[in-house]
Amino acid sequence: MKLRTLICTTALAATTATGAMAEWSLKEAAAPYAGTTVDVVFLTRPGYDAIKAMLPAFEEETGIKVNITDHPYENALGEQVRDFVAGGDLDIALIDLVWIGNFAENEWILPLEEVQARFPDIVDPALDMDDFFPLVLNAFGGWNDTIYGLPFDNYSGLLFYNRCMLEEAGFDGPPETWQELMDVYGPALTKDGKYAFALQSKRNETQSADSFARMLWPFGGSFLDADFRSNLLSPESQAGLQFRQDLMAYMPDGIVAWDHAETVNAFSQGDVAMITEWSSFYTTMVDPATSRVADCVAVAPEPAGPAGRKPALGGFSLAVASQADEAEQAAAYLFIQWATSAANAGEYLERGGVPARQSAYADPALAEQFKFIPALVESWQEGVPEFRPRFAEWPEITEIVQEFGTRMMMGEVSIEDGAREIGTRMEAVLERAGYYSGDKPLAQ
Repeated sequence: MKLRTLICTTALAATTATGAMAEWSLKEAAAPYAGTTVDVVFLTRPGYDAIKAMLPAFEEETGIKVNITDHPYENALGEQVRDFVAGGDLDIALIDLVWIGNFAENEWILPLEEVQARFPDIVDPALDMDDFFPLVLNAFGGWNDTIYGLPFDNYSGLLFYNRCMLEEAGFDGPPETWQELMDVYGPALTKDGKYAFALQSKRNETQSADSFARMLWPFGGSFLDADFRSNLLSPESQAGLQFRQDLMAYMPDGIVAWDHAETVNAFSQGDVAMITEWSSFYTTMVDPATSRVADCVAVAPEPAGPAGRKPALGGFSLAVASQADEAEQAAAYLFIQWATSAANAGEYLERGGVPARQSAYADPALAEQFKFIPALVESWQEGVPEFRPRFAEWPEITEIVQEFGTRMMMGEVSIEDGAREIGTRMEAVLERAGYYSGDKPLAQ
């Protein structure tokens, strides 16, 4: 089903079911599936801990058992792919932004419309698809105009800054632009063993997503042009990648080896004045048990470049696995619907998750408690769904970006030569996949 059609259809169903809303209950809807176990892969991250803490209420209400296997991010894709290829046990797919093309094209997941048509009695009349941020629903749950999953544990890149450090340096707020961050804030804040900024750039997905891609889009660049040819040698892409190189003058030594943990820790210990990190790390930075600067933490949208604010976009969706049997598919959908519901979004947020429900962020009490909310809401108005291309070939391409993106930062290759090498190898991957012959649509 097309995205717009699905939203309108769901809204109509909710409207016509208004009189029956009081009659629908999770317990009654789940009764035919009590005793069913559904299997899902989770990550070792705060948003997953939040749902696990809430899970006993769901299991008690429904009689459905949710069997969770925890994996670090780096292992989660491989574990799921092996399971789906073998026709294994997983009943729910956990889908990163950049995995959805792979999962959808291999038919490992069911379109949401198909699930709802197959099990109409378990569709909550209060589902309210319009309540999801449209950008987030499309980017994380949609592929080629069809909705498969519901957004879960979704992030935007935000600028976290140490208000106290900035004030001591004479600033009354954060930089509005990347250029201002480097030219004005960089020299003023980099001294006495402290640094203005840290850009996590370790040679894994962090290099390609959090570092390389972060500097493409605000400067008007991109991985690909409209014909799926490399756009990395365009003046805009080159400007963004050169800016990253120049900004390293105001970052800690060894930044190329830093992952999220090192970056968040350096900020939390007061060694770095500003970082661009995922919204999900907010609780770590403001917890006095893990942060020496908890009272000084402030949040803003990522700085703007010549092309405007194009913040990093990351996160996941949950979708029903096609390999599951009928009872498992129904039970899986009940869990997904519950975990991403508007009714549970507030508690999920308070426990450390980041929901994609607009209604959750409209609560003034929550906005007062979680200072990142205004910046997050602003970021989700103009993000780029293809921040990293979402097609099935991304896992192969990201390895190329990681290698040469790292070599660029280390000065082993020039910005131009590194971009040319990535482009050549990236186009070879896309040619083998059939994009240039017309065998595959130019969808990302």
